[in-house]
Amino acid sequence: MAPQTSQHDLLRELEQVVEVELNRHLGAAREWFPHQYVPWSDGRNYDGLMGGDPWSSDDADVPEVARTALIVNLLTEDNLPSYHHEIAVLFGRDNAWGEWVHRWTAEEGRHGVAMRDYMLVKRMVDPVELERFRMVHMSEGYQSAHPDDALRSLAYVSFQELATRVSHRNTGRFTNDPMCEKLLARIAADENLHMIFYRNLMKAALELAPDQAMAAIVDVLKEFQMPGAGIPGFQRKAVTMAVEGIYDQRQHHDEVVMPVLRYWNAFELRGLSGEGEKSRAELADFLADLDASAARFTEKRDALKARLAARR
Repeated sequence: MAPQTSQHDLLRELEQVVEVELNRHLGAAREWFPHQYVPWSDGRNYDGLMGGDPWSSDDADVPEVARTALIVNLLTEDNLPSYHHEIAVLFGRDNAWGEWVHRWTAEEGRHGVAMRDYMLVKRMVDPVELERFRMVHMSEGYQSAHPDDALRSLAYVSFQELATRVSHRNTGRFTNDPMCEKLLARIAADENLHMIFYRNLMKAALELAPDQAMAAIVDVLKEFQMPGAGIPGFQRKAVTMAVEGIYDQRQHHDEVVMPVLRYWNAFELRGLSGEGEKSRAELADFLADLDASAARFTEKRDALKARLAARR
């Protein structure tokens, strides 16, 4: 068995890569302002202290699935304090690692601000229900499945940031609101840059500790869950989003998992020991199962939609 690289040594050896990737990120990131995306003049007071109108589902012409996805995506962004804590403890607050942690947090903070303002101004969601969901979700917080494992954490966020990008982009298309679609596309662009940062770090980690990194990738994919899994009613909401095509297993396989693995050259990577090759074989088996499961889901969904269309 190949010798294991310690957590401390891994973070130290990756620091130069972090600095390079941080500079690349700062050069690529585009400044934007949430207030410029919100149609403030469309807003009006709600009931309560200002005696406005209570929320009604008829207030905004938003399909129910888009409303569900907006709530899931916003509540996921809301847990930012917990996410910040997790990565600050893991990566540290010093040097390039610390600068990235704070920069990432600042950029992510815009997303929740912009989405909540937009959704409330346009009366897309019930503000009372949304606030109650937020309180429950944030009160539970978020804890990484691997709080002390840099490799598994880097593998996870490489996939998760891209999955979040796909979800935001598709949600925007489902809202039937051109400006909301622009906002979510802007947010998705941020998520894509974050994915690139983590993906590139993980590629470097694969070169430094290929056996450990390959095992980390397999473990993360086999137990992958979005960070919003703790949202009240998340499973039902996730199924609704999958059935309508906002985020489903086929998209997870084709648009998230496979592009990242291809970038890492996961199946061409050299330098693996017997243990690493065992992990790679396990990865191939997992991907075959995921692809088959995605095909079954798509087939069942298409058959269901055909039956519903026939009834109409």
